[in-house]
Amino acid sequence: MELVCPHCGAVNRVPVERLQQHPKCGKCSAEVLPAHPVELTSANFDKFIGRNELPVLVDFWAPWCGPCKQFAPTYDQMAGQYVGHIRFAKVNTEAEQNLAGRHAIRSIPTLALFRQGREVDRVAGALSQQQFQAWLAQAR
Repeated sequence: MELVCPHCGAVNRVPVERLQQHPKCGKCSAEVLPAHPVELTSANFDKFIGRNELPVLVDFWAPWCGPCKQFAPTYDQMAGQYVGHIRFAKVNTEAEQNLAGRHAIRSIPTLALFRQGREVDRVAGALSQQQFQAWLAQAR
């Protein structure tokens, strides 16, 4: 399975049976599947979304957004629970307005699920942990 390193951007091939064993990047030796969301920017967004064979869930948020701040701990916690199943990422729409515009983000927080570079589902608004788990179950 191909996975993009969140630190250096190298594409790593990791056997599926080793996804739960904390694989390291062949280029920079950093952990390829961290248990926390990866910050995405215009520089790394397309490669990270397009080259990861695991689904990528992106939280489009802003630092001034109250619901975003309220939802952040839930999102971070879920990232740790889904290691090896879904890649969790975040895009600061204040800093990355071009990405927000390109993906038609009209309200925040917005969660967008990507598979092989294509958006397959989205939900807007802060979710409770139970709502989030239910949405992930049906979106996967």
